Amino acid sequence: MNAKPWLHPAPSYRTLETYWDTDEDAPGPRCGHTLTAVAATKTTGPRLILFGGATAIEGGATSSAPGIRLAGVTNSVHLYDVLTRKWTRIRPAGEPPSPRAAHAAAAVGTMVVFQGGIGPAGHSTDDLYVLDLTNDKFKWHRVVVQGQGPGPRYGHVMDLVSQRYLVTVSGNDGKRVLSDAWALDTAQKPYVWQRLNPEGDRPSARMYATASARSDGMFLLCGGRDASGAPLADAYGLLMHRNGQWEWTLAPGVAPSPRYQHAAVFVGARLHVTGGALRGGRAIEGEAAVAVLDTAAGVWLDRNGLVTSSRTSKGHGEHDPSLELMRRCRHASASIGVRIYIYGGLKGDILLDDFLVAENSPFQSDVNSPLLTSERAPTHTGSKVNQTNLGYVTTPTPDGLHSPSFGSLSMDKNSMEKLREASAAEAEAANAVWQAAQAASAVPPEETSVSDDNSQVAEATSDGSDTEADVRLHPRAVVVAKEAVGNLGGMVRQLSLDQFENESRRMIPLNNELSYPTKKFTRQRSPQGLHKKIISTLLRPRNWKAPANRRFFLDSYEVGELCYAAEQIFMQEPTVLQLRAPVKVFGDLHGQFGDLMRLFDEYGFPSTAGDITYIDYLFLGDYVDRGQHSLETITLLLALKIEYPENVHLIRGNHEAADINALFGFRLECIERMGENDGIWAWTRFNQLFNCLPLAALIEKKIICMHGGIGRSIHSVEQIEKLERPITMDAGSIILMDLLWSDPTENDSIEGLRPNARGPGLVTFGPDRVSDFCKRNKLQLIIRAHECVMDGFERFAQGQLITLFSATNYCGTANNAGAILVVGRGLVVVPKLIHPLPPPLQSPETSPERVIDDMWMQELNIQRPPTPTRGRPQPDLDRNSLAYI
Repeated sequence: MNAKPWLHPAPSYRTLETYWDTDEDAPGPRCGHTLTAVAATKTTGPRLILFGGATAIEGGATSSAPGIRLAGVTNSVHLYDVLTRKWTRIRPAGEPPSPRAAHAAAAVGTMVVFQGGIGPAGHSTDDLYVLDLTNDKFKWHRVVVQGQGPGPRYGHVMDLVSQRYLVTVSGNDGKRVLSDAWALDTAQKPYVWQRLNPEGDRPSARMYATASARSDGMFLLCGGRDASGAPLADAYGLLMHRNGQWEWTLAPGVAPSPRYQHAAVFVGARLHVTGGALRGGRAIEGEAAVAVLDTAAGVWLDRNGLVTSSRTSKGHGEHDPSLELMRRCRHASASIGVRIYIYGGLKGDILLDDFLVAENSPFQSDVNSPLLTSERAPTHTGSKVNQTNLGYVTTPTPDGLHSPSFGSLSMDKNSMEKLREASAAEAEAANAVWQAAQAASAVPPEETSVSDDNSQVAEATSDGSDTEADVRLHPRAVVVAKEAVGNLGGMVRQLSLDQFENESRRMIPLNNELSYPTKKFTRQRSPQGLHKKIISTLLRPRNWKAPANRRFFLDSYEVGELCYAAEQIFMQEPTVLQLRAPVKVFGDLHGQFGDLMRLFDEYGFPSTAGDITYIDYLFLGDYVDRGQHSLETITLLLALKIEYPENVHLIRGNHEAADINALFGFRLECIERMGENDGIWAWTRFNQLFNCLPLAALIEKKIICMHGGIGRSIHSVEQIEKLERPITMDAGSIILMDLLWSDPTENDSIEGLRPNARGPGLVTFGPDRVSDFCKRNKLQLIIRAHECVMDGFERFAQGQLITLFSATNYCGTANNAGAILVVGRGLVVVPKLIHPLPPPLQSPETSPERVIDDMWMQELNIQRPPTPTRGRPQPDLDRNSLAYI
């Protein structure tokens, strides 16, 4: 099987043949226009609306005057039917906006909103004009907005955020280049523009940038030209938090080139950026002309893959017709389903009238691919064909992108009364289009790429109907190749699950535990900003390094503040969390903070610059012990819980108990890195917090996640729900012991209950127990952690249970891979793996932190030997010595 890369490169664009009845129906050459996608309705398929722009130029090569001037500015509206590939000029009723170019547009359900721009009479007003396409009765409305607004401007950007807020940013008001941001709540009347004062890293003043809103609410500003005329290469995300505060975040990654007057549009989590100009109006050429910002991974890609530095040379563009097609600026783009459409633009002093298409696909399609040709090839007798686009071959296919009905939407004749309802319908229709496009692609489900599952997640809002889907494990896992470990630009591939030869090899722990007293303390009040300090210090997926100085950066007072704030959140949550997909699930981390950063780096991290806005994070316990950075691991996770209480979820593992982590490294780490007095106090406070952690999680009421297993005593979810917190191990009875300590039997052939090698009183449970528990509780899958498995994940009970382990090379000796599970919105479960890091190339003198880590592991392994791999001979040690766990 051919592996498809997870970080698939930017697509190639091809010319699309289109049709029209009369010359007037054809949009013709133009630039500075907008192209806006309108979702399917009850009676029509998806459509594109092209509005305004300049249709002529003055000057150029034939003129004695230097430079060119745009002319022929228009307010014409052209509609493109995606299913029939036909252009039609429409003349909506009502008062139209004035002719304009360099304006901004955004779709709101079956309506398109236009604002600003510049025309023959100068700046257009900042009035909002709405083109209402409801019920196929096209009509213009001018929206009355009270108070001060953004004011007349051009070269700005606008889009609909969170299906509710019209956000406009930057531009030029004729006096200066702007950096302000404004929002209008379409759900609140009277309509009022609000000037935003976002937190975070604010973008500089710019014009001719692009902006596109991810369907989960992230507004991404990309590139532009600053006040000095220099092109910009940065990108910023703007997000509104639940408390109403907006925040800018600088997007990570290295852009292929600075640019302005380009086009950009989201497909899922991938921002497709095309064309643009450099200083002096020179067009971007070569590979940099086509790029993708993968916001889930935080990287830029071109057609060759990951971009690690700006590429200003032509590269292969001189000889590549598809790249030559993209040598343009002032064009417009829009997306429907998995496709990106581009119309027109300016190439030198030539106005363009071609229509291009590409697909957000994990592999490049050939010219006859259904992904490019699913729009119906019409039989327009006498219809005219776009003559600039001959040579593109099409194949008639069935209904293509036809989408199911979501009902008609109506609008008050004089206002935007129904904007909110329309925007909700847009989200539903976008989901329908996405599903129809996948069906039209004729790619079997097992061949569909799992690499862009985050993108698919972001395509729609969940209304609960999708919970009827069955849980299934994807037939392939995403794997970071050993030779490219730790590098997002490295080889990322998919392997069939049948290729995991070590999947059945578990590491067998062997021991029981002691009780250890906990101390009482006075609760502290948590100051604002502490958790943000921790996140800014520790959440560094790309460049975190183990500190050479082992002294921890927090003192015991700050640990108390952090624990108190997190504890208040945990105690407000149920014992069994109720979660909605999509969710990333993490297994044991055991203080291996470097592995946590690598997993964040490779597969997305919980930040507004990452993917927290549209996927939750669930951690299954065992955050501390064994590894040398338990303090970093637990403090970062608690800080993330405080920052994103509804999106980051922690449940308890068996090592989140004082009598266990007193023996296996956490207590010793606290003392060594914080001093004896502060260390013991901090360790005690952490353990009091651990008693408050939730104990399990249900995903879509079909997948239960826990640390250990169901053991002998757990027959229903309600038994877990009835456990009251805070709870200690000795007060939790046999139910808590089974939940945190039990394991599956060695393989599917061993049924019933058996003694557990971990120690007296512990059990293993067979596949019959798993099947019975799932059937009785109407569940389809158990995800649990607790055991080191060689491939990072292991199936049991014919796939009804999966063991997950996220720390690699456990205890420095196991050489196992680490994994996470991504539960998609369709309840498809995708394993994603990282391999252990290779030995360091540096000498001990040049890599002191690695030597410290190795010494820590060796000393702990002498006292508490790591568990051997399943099936290997076990050393003859006294199990009552607590040597194993």
